[in-house]
Amino acid sequence: MNTSGGVSLLGPALSRQARAVWAKHDVTTDGWLPLWQHMADSGAVAGLLWDQWLPEGVRRRVAEVLPGGMVDARRLAVWLAGVHDIGKATPAFACQVDALADRMRVVGLEMPYRREMGQDRRMAPHGLAGQLLLQEWLEERCGWPGRATGQFAVVIGGHHGVPPDHAQVGDLGARPALLRATGSGRQVWRRVQEELLEACADQFGVRERLAAWQRVKLPQTVQVLLSALVIVADWIASNAELFPYAGFGHSPSVGDRAVAAWAGLGLPEPWRPQLPDGGVAELFAARFALPPGAELRPVQEAVVRMARTMPEPGLLIVEAPMGEGKTEAALAAAEVLAARSGAGGVFFALPTMATSNAMFPRLLAWLDRLPARDGERLSVLLAHSKAALNEDFAELRSGSWQRIAAVDADGAQEPPRPGGDERAAPAELVAHQWLGGRKKGMLSSFVAGTIDQLLFAGLKSRHLALRHLALAGKVVVIDEAHAYDTYMNAYLDRVLGWLGEYRVPVVVLSATLPADRRQQLAQAYAGVGGPGDGFAAVGAADGYPLVTAVAVGHAPVQELPGVSGRRSRVRVGALSDDLEVLGDRLERELAGGGCALVVRNTVDRVLETARVLRERFGAGEVTVAHARFIDVDRAVKDRLLLEWFGPPELSGGRRPGRHVVVASQVVEQSLDVDFDLLITDLAPVDLLLQRMGRLHRHWRGSRPERLREPLCLVTGVTDWGGVPPGAVPGSQAVYGSYALLRSAAVLALPAEGVCRVVDLPQDISPLVQQAYGAGLAGPAAWAEAVDGARREWEALRAAKTKAADTFRIAAAARPGRSLVGWLAAGVGDADDTRAGRAQVRDAPESLEVVVVEELDDGSLATVGWADGGRGGLPLPTDAVPAPRAAKAAAACTLRLPARMAKPYVIDRVIAELERFCVPNWQVKDSVWLAGELILPIRPGCQASVAGFRLSYSRDDGLEVSRE
Repeated sequence: MNTSGGVSLLGPALSRQARAVWAKHDVTTDGWLPLWQHMADSGAVAGLLWDQWLPEGVRRRVAEVLPGGMVDARRLAVWLAGVHDIGKATPAFACQVDALADRMRVVGLEMPYRREMGQDRRMAPHGLAGQLLLQEWLEERCGWPGRATGQFAVVIGGHHGVPPDHAQVGDLGARPALLRATGSGRQVWRRVQEELLEACADQFGVRERLAAWQRVKLPQTVQVLLSALVIVADWIASNAELFPYAGFGHSPSVGDRAVAAWAGLGLPEPWRPQLPDGGVAELFAARFALPPGAELRPVQEAVVRMARTMPEPGLLIVEAPMGEGKTEAALAAAEVLAARSGAGGVFFALPTMATSNAMFPRLLAWLDRLPARDGERLSVLLAHSKAALNEDFAELRSGSWQRIAAVDADGAQEPPRPGGDERAAPAELVAHQWLGGRKKGMLSSFVAGTIDQLLFAGLKSRHLALRHLALAGKVVVIDEAHAYDTYMNAYLDRVLGWLGEYRVPVVVLSATLPADRRQQLAQAYAGVGGPGDGFAAVGAADGYPLVTAVAVGHAPVQELPGVSGRRSRVRVGALSDDLEVLGDRLERELAGGGCALVVRNTVDRVLETARVLRERFGAGEVTVAHARFIDVDRAVKDRLLLEWFGPPELSGGRRPGRHVVVASQVVEQSLDVDFDLLITDLAPVDLLLQRMGRLHRHWRGSRPERLREPLCLVTGVTDWGGVPPGAVPGSQAVYGSYALLRSAAVLALPAEGVCRVVDLPQDISPLVQQAYGAGLAGPAAWAEAVDGARREWEALRAAKTKAADTFRIAAAARPGRSLVGWLAAGVGDADDTRAGRAQVRDAPESLEVVVVEELDDGSLATVGWADGGRGGLPLPTDAVPAPRAAKAAAACTLRLPARMAKPYVIDRVIAELERFCVPNWQVKDSVWLAGELILPIRPGCQASVAGFRLSYSRDDGLEVSRE
C-alpha cells in the first residue's frame, strides 16, 4: 500500500492518455489539476483523516463488518476516497473546458464538444458516472456479483451530497456514450478508466482484499459513514490553498503535498477520554464548580453508575425533578460513555436558542476541567442561527483564527497554534473556521445547539451523511425531552433509530416525561416495536425519579434512585380570569413584600396584564418578559431577571422587596429564577409543573410571612364552575383544548378560595402520567366534551405524523442494501434558517426583521439605546455598513407576531417590508445584513406595516394593533 510517500502508481507510470485527464480547473488563473493527482491527494487525505481525526468509535463501526477488521476498514476508506472522481474520466465531464478537452483529444481521447452533447450531458454527473464505472469494473474485472457492487460504489455516486436514485441509474445506464465516446474512441476511454482504477487498487493496497470484500454486506450506517469521510476528504483535497494546482506533467510527492496540507489545515484531533478513576462524588468534585457543602444527589450517582455498568453504551433516560442536577449528571455520564464507546465529543441538544446560549458557558466550564494531553486542542461550536451574536462564542472564535494554507512540509509538523489569547484551560478550546458553516459545523467535537440540529439528521437533505458522521462520533444529550410535539417526535424517533444502529450513546433528560413517551424513545433507539418486544415494562414503570438504561440487543434496565432532601409542598388554587381580581390578590399576598411571577400563555395577555398591574403597583414594580423583544433588549432583561431573582450567589442582595414579573413561556426553561408566588394561566400539566419549579427554587434565609409556603394560583379559565371549565381562547390556540381539559381534570382544583397541595417531587410523575395516560380524566359530566376534544387531538396528531413522513428518511434497511434512493424526493439543503427549521418543526409561519432607527434626516442607525457601545451607530444606505455597526444591527432582530404571518396577509407584509430593502446591503460582503428584512422605526418607536401599527419599547417590547 502506497498512500503517502511515492507517485510510482499514480503519476509518471500512467499512460499519457491517463495523465491527460483533468479534474480541477481555475477559471481565473487557468491552472488545472490532473485527475490522477486529485485521486492521490484525496486518498492521502482520507488516510490522515482516518488516523488522526475520526473518533475511535466511528472507525470501529466500519471495521466490525469487514473480515480484516481495522486494517481493512482503513484501506477501504482510503481507496473509496481515491477513486471517488473516476467519473471525471468521461466525455460528459471532460468536454466542459475546451482547452483541457483539446489536450485530451490530442492523445486520443475523442469526445464531442460541450454544445454537441446538449442536455443529455446532465444525465451523467460525474458522481453517478463514477458509481457505474466502479460497479462495472468490480463486476467485469474483479469477478464480483452485480448485487454486491452497489453498496460500495454508491459512496462514489453520493459524494456530492445525495446518492442517486434508481431512475437516474437507469437513465445513465441507457446512454453509454456519455461514459465513453462512440466509435473507435470508445476503447481508448475504457482503457484509461480501467487503468486509473487498476492503479488505485494497487496504490491503496486493496487488490488482494477485493475478493474477500465481495462477500461483505455493508450496513447502511457504514455506507453513510464512508460517504461522509469521502466528502470531507474531497473537500480538503479540493482546496487550492492546501493543494495547489500542479498542471499537466507535474508530479510532486503525494506525501509532501498531503503532509504540508494537513499541517496547514490544523484540524483538532478528536477527544480521547479515559474512563474516570475514583467514585462518582470524586468525579463531580473534579468536573464541576460545586457550591460549598454540596452533596451528590442520588439520581446523579445512579446515572453515572449505570453509564459504567450497562452491558454496552446505549440510551439513558433520566427522569428527575427540576433542580436535581440532571445537566451535571448528563455531562458526567457522557465522559464515561465516551470512554467506553470511543466517542470523540458531545452534542448537547436543547429546545431553544435561549437554552442553548445558557448551556454554552456551562459546557465550556466543564471542558476546562476535563483532563487533557499536552497540547490537546478541542473544537467547540454553538449551533444555532444566531450563534455568531453570542458573546462567549464570538470570543472563542476571535481567539481561534488561523490562516488555512499549506505549510512547508520540511518545517515544523505540529499544527499551527491559533492566534490571539489562549484560554487558560488544560485543553485549548477552539472554534476552528474550517469546521464552520451549516454543513461542517456539527463535525466539531463539542457542540451545544438547538434540537433542530439533531432532527435535521432525519430529514432527506443534501450532505445528510456529514450530519450522520458528526453524530456517530459523539455522545448525544437531549434536554427537555418532554418539550417536543408530535411532528418533532416523529423525526426524533427516526433519528434515535439511526443512532441506535450507529451505537451512539444517548442521554435523554426530562422532569415531566409521560410513560408512553419513555417507552417510545426506548423502542426507537433499540429498533424494536409492538407487543411482546420486552419493552412494555419500560412504559409501565411509575416510580420517580427514574433512570432507564437501554443497550441494543439487551433487555432494558430501570432503577429508582432515592430522592434528595429537596421537597416542596405547593398550595395550588383556582383564580378567576379577571384583572381586577388578579390585582386584588397580588396586593393581598404581597402586602408584606415578596416577588411574584405571573405567567401568561400569549404575549398579548402579558402586555394587557402588565398595563393593569402598573396602574396598581407603579411602573418600577412591574417587569415584562416575553420573546417579542429585540435580541439586545432580551439579553439585558434576562441579565436583570437573573440579578434580581436568580440564585443568591448571583443576586448578591439585589432582590427587590416587592416586585411582579409578568412573563410568557420564556421563564419555563431558559432562566434559573426563583419567586415567592406564582400565578399562571392554565397549561398542560407538565408545563404547569415546570412553572411551579420557579417557586422557592433556591434556599433563602427568609421569605415574606404570607409566602413562606409556596403558593400557585391557576387562572386563564373563563369559568371554573363550567362543565367542563374552558380555557381562554388564546391558551386553546397555543395548546389545544384536549391537553388543557386533562390538565384541569388531574389538578382537580377545589372551589375558588380553597387550595389543594401538590407535593414536589412526589406528585410530578403521577400527575403527568394521569394527564397523558389513556384512562378517563375528570368528572363524568365532562365526558362528552373531553371525548370530542380527544378525537380532534387524535386527528391532528395523525395528520402531523403523516406530514412528518413526507421528507423523513426511512429506517436503516438490512445490511447489503445500497443507499441508492436514500434521499429521493428530498428537500435540498437543510439549514438553521426560518425555512430550514420549519422542515423539522410543525410551527406556524413566522417572520423576523432587523429593527433599525430612522433618524430625523431620513438616515438609518442602530437603535440608540443598545448597550455595549452598539447604540446609534450609522448604517449608510449607499455602502455596506462597517462590520461593527452591521453586527450591532443584526443583534436587533425581532420576531413579528403570528397574526402578521397568516397565509392571507404574509405576502403583503413581506412586500411592504421589502420597500425598506437597501440594495447596497444585498452583496456578498454584507455578511450580517444581506437577505434580512429591515424594519425602520421612527421617533417614538412606531411603524406601520400592511395595516398593522407596530409600537416598540424597551420595557414592553413589541405591541401590535390593527390600524
